[in-house]
Amino acid sequence: MTDRINADPETAERSLVSLVLTVVELLRQLMERQALRRVDHGDLTDEQIEAVGQTLMRLEERMAELCEHFDVQPEDLNLDLGPLGSLLPRD
Repeated sequence: MTDRINADPETAERSLVSLVLTVVELLRQLMERQALRRVDHGDLTDEQIEAVGQTLMRLEERMAELCEHFDVQPEDLNLDLGPLGSLLPRD
């Protein structure tokens, strides 16, 4: 039995897109959590809170658009890390 790499360009492209979108989603969620911590600690002005909220909403919308464009389901971005659990928190 020989192990072969699947060199199908379409499969490779889809895998790469999924990986990139996973990293972007992870960063988006980390930014969101950091912003919420800053809001909870009172580190932001009302204007900054509004700007952060708008930015995070736009990022979430753009991620949904990218997933739709590349035909990737958001749940496909959550990698299983074995004993460590999943990469992204399950809501």
